Amino acid sequence: MRLIHTLGAAALLSAGMLTAAVTDTPDVKVVEEIVAKVNGDIITRGELEKMHNYVVAELRKQGKSGEELDKAAKATEADALRDKIDQLLLVARAKELDVKVDADITRRIAQVQGQSGIADPDKFHQWVFEQIGITFEDWKQQMTDGELTRKVIGQEVGSHINIPQEEVQAYYDKHKTEFVRQEQVFLREILVSTGDGSPEVVAAALKKAQDIAARARKGEKFVDLVHQYSDAETAKNDGELGAYKKGDLVKPLEEVVFKLPKGGVTDPIRIKVGFEILKVEEHYNAGQASLEDVKDEIMEKLYTPRMQPELRKYLTKLREEAFIQIRGGFVDSGAAPGKDTSWKDPATLKPETTTKEEVAAHTKRKKHVLGMPVPFSGKTTPESVPVPPSTPAAASPATPAATPAAAPDASAPAAK
Repeated sequence: MRLIHTLGAAALLSAGMLTAAVTDTPDVKVVEEIVAKVNGDIITRGELEKMHNYVVAELRKQGKSGEELDKAAKATEADALRDKIDQLLLVARAKELDVKVDADITRRIAQVQGQSGIADPDKFHQWVFEQIGITFEDWKQQMTDGELTRKVIGQEVGSHINIPQEEVQAYYDKHKTEFVRQEQVFLREILVSTGDGSPEVVAAALKKAQDIAARARKGEKFVDLVHQYSDAETAKNDGELGAYKKGDLVKPLEEVVFKLPKGGVTDPIRIKVGFEILKVEEHYNAGQASLEDVKDEIMEKLYTPRMQPELRKYLTKLREEAFIQIRGGFVDSGAAPGKDTSWKDPATLKPETTTKEEVAAHTKRKKHVLGMPVPFSGKTTPESVPVPPSTPAAASPATPAATPAAAPDASAPAAK
């Protein structure tokens, strides 16, 4: 499922600022409007507007404009509140399950900081703001919520989806023509930058790259080495470069990688911006691919259509167990059937007075009911307006979290 999440405009306000309630009092200025309450969290109109702006910006990056842009933006707009509620429920569930992601987030931040080339923490925080328009703390929270969401979905939903081997075999037999291939390799990269190109820097970079290549060949996980050392922008995608057929790469690279088997690691290769180390993740020979070679690909094809409905069932269950109120005029397109989520405006609730005698009598009654407090029956107390949290929305498992553009860009292996 693609969950599109971003920081709400309200979160840019001071975390201690009270959200103003909508009233008819002429001298009250509305700072922000709460449109939904989800357990102890809130969703504001500003957050939904910020999500919309983010979606439009992403669609424009994809080359969409005019009517095509408007149509695509409206399609996501209809599910904006649903996606935000999904995110809050999944993050809350992660806390219940005591899911830990601190080490993952620390590693990702260190990776991005290394790519930025900025060692000073304050300057790095400023760089983050300049790159994506939100504070370092909010960016970190986005990544945290996104990772929590991904892990909960994997643990609570994905782990229960099983694809029988017989079904994989049947798919392969029926679609064999899809798996007739030219010879191709799937590559990952680590780039060690040569910086200003001075002899001292180049020599140090070569030594570092040689050490990394040696460690990869001895069995260290290539993806871990990517996160620790790669200066390429591809590091945020585990160094993945994708598939290359013969003729796609420049000759010096082609002659090296097509001689390597699956799992092979190259020596450092000098390119314009540094030394590049390539790993051959897959090496497919020309002709009919075997079932073993394409098993993971088939599993993904069969898994994806099962995941979406199961995830929605799970999110419906979380909604059924949650406290949710939605202001009139806003719709949760993933609402649980039959659940009352109508808005209860605190301004319409009338406080009631109670005498000392009633309190004393009530206290005596409580002592005789298994020692458990019994609330007043039929009494309603005023509801307080919650303070808006500064927690931003996160990316979902299928949507990459917003990450500042890394520097420098290694670019993929020089392709023709």
